[in-house]
Amino acid sequence: MRTEEEARRALNQARDRYDRENTKQIKFKFNLKTDADILSKLQAEPNTQGYIKRLIREDIERNGG
Repeated sequence: MRTEEEARRALNQARDRYDRENTKQIKFKFNLKTDADILSKLQAEPNTQGYIKRLIREDIERNGG
């Protein structure tokens, strides 16, 4: 029988494997002074990732890719 720690480790390994095979992370770096307006807007959004994805998809629709 698995211990709780072994079960947690197995779950983490499965999640890590899924992420490696199916996801890509992109990191942004913002300047606190010159990008303050952007940071303020992003922090006000309840779903930052969804907001950014929506903006990009709207741009793709407008500009054809």
